[in-house]
Amino acid sequence: MPWNLRHLAPAIALALAAAVLAGSVAAQEQPRKGGTLIYAVNSDPPSYECINTTTFAAVQTLNPHYSQLLKFDPDNYPKVKGDVAESWAVAADGLTYTFKLRGDVKFHDGTTLTSEDVKASYERIRNPPAGVVSVRKADYADITAIEAPDPRTVVFKLAKPSASMLANFASAWNCIFSAAKLKSDPEYPKNRIMGSGPFKFVEHVKGSHWVGVRNEDYFDKGKPYLDGFRAVFIKGAPMINALQGGQIMAEFRGVSPAERDRLKQALGDKIVVSEIPWVCKFDVFFNTKKDPYSDIRVRRALSLAIDRWTGAEALSRTAFVRAVGGVLRPGYPLATPESELAKLPGFGRDIQAARAEAKKLLKEAGQENLKFTLTNRSVPMPFHPVAIYLIDQWRQIGVQVEHSPREVAQQKQTMSSGNFEVGLDANCYETDQPDTQLRLYLSADKSPVNFSKAEDRELDELFEKQKRSITEAERAGFIRGFEKRAIEQGYVVPVVWWHRIVAHSAALHGWKILPSHYLNQDLAGVWLAAQ
Repeated sequence: MPWNLRHLAPAIALALAAAVLAGSVAAQEQPRKGGTLIYAVNSDPPSYECINTTTFAAVQTLNPHYSQLLKFDPDNYPKVKGDVAESWAVAADGLTYTFKLRGDVKFHDGTTLTSEDVKASYERIRNPPAGVVSVRKADYADITAIEAPDPRTVVFKLAKPSASMLANFASAWNCIFSAAKLKSDPEYPKNRIMGSGPFKFVEHVKGSHWVGVRNEDYFDKGKPYLDGFRAVFIKGAPMINALQGGQIMAEFRGVSPAERDRLKQALGDKIVVSEIPWVCKFDVFFNTKKDPYSDIRVRRALSLAIDRWTGAEALSRTAFVRAVGGVLRPGYPLATPESELAKLPGFGRDIQAARAEAKKLLKEAGQENLKFTLTNRSVPMPFHPVAIYLIDQWRQIGVQVEHSPREVAQQKQTMSSGNFEVGLDANCYETDQPDTQLRLYLSADKSPVNFSKAEDRELDELFEKQKRSITEAERAGFIRGFEKRAIEQGYVVPVVWWHRIVAHSAALHGWKILPSHYLNQDLAGVWLAAQ
């Protein structure tokens, strides 16, 4: 298939079908203008600067104010569609991307958005000025030049083909800023919010709320439908109480199975619940710079001891985890089918045989009486249930484990500095994108998020090959090889994937759940039924 027709992975034949909103019939009604959507976000965004933050709290407050070049199509995920881009073409060799822009996009200050604004915004991501941190700089390392030959054309030149580039262009973090504002004040995105999105910024009161109002000059005519929105910073039990009591209408990240059941029981058809496999998973990290975890026999034994299939089913009753999968999300077209995954160490269904092998490996390694501390986050849901399950699994092969939950910042520092034995961590992604997800397993000098500190040049080479693949089949083959190597070596091993559950008022229409809580948050198509 030609490069410029591939775009990305084929659309998931929607496991999203299982995630269609219960209110889909109502969604076919004529959208209604007016009203203010009040929803919960669990914390203030740590920064207004799109390119240097990773938390969903920033996406769910900033996205309504900004446009992007491309964005993911919620009705055809993981395909992309134009936002300010009217059309685009990719050269046959995959080295040139040419975008034609809409001519009717205006910033909130009334100035027209042009190719110079797109160029300046992406230059900021790939080559940030002094004092500005771009956490996604690596995603655009293949870009050698950005050109703006006329006001409605922007051209990206690449040094090498990148199978992930269109998905990178559609990132929810790629806010388009005013080139004029950046020129006059390179730090203005840190302190001011001025985009071209469906809502204009009104105010942010830290610890309380965030307010936006309809952009009457939004380029997608007729939208947004809402008069405005109000994000309230609230989480935990108070958030569930507010949702049940009608003080808020939605929380777009996710709730637990118990919270879902409570809301359904209390509100009946006044609440809509949507569910979908989540692009988040738990991984166990073995510190390969500390004995005995430098020994593949010990790592494999500890992975073999985990009954992932029984555990996923049991944990799904109380925690928002559910699916067993490898390095990519189960159901994603490039993920390994279950029948093949079950052939890899730790993913077989005969747990008795696996544990017998695990005990044998520990004996051979001289670690029959192994004891260690499991470093974890002090976040009860879902970190603690998964940790408790793992500790019980290891107990059944004679291994004693002490649970050490820590505040997130402390846990991250402990693991990144190598001051741990075995660690449990969650890894969530903006979208199903192999380049991002596989990076977790690369050698330490290639990946700052691989806390195992392992070095494996075979994995590094396979990663590069899948990234440069021209066809889906070729890419899938390299990914299968990468996954087999990663799981067999066991520096980092997947445990269980999360399951996203979103509850919102039945009066809210026009929003669709996706596998990522970072996507589909600009609120342009959301509308409220008459109350």
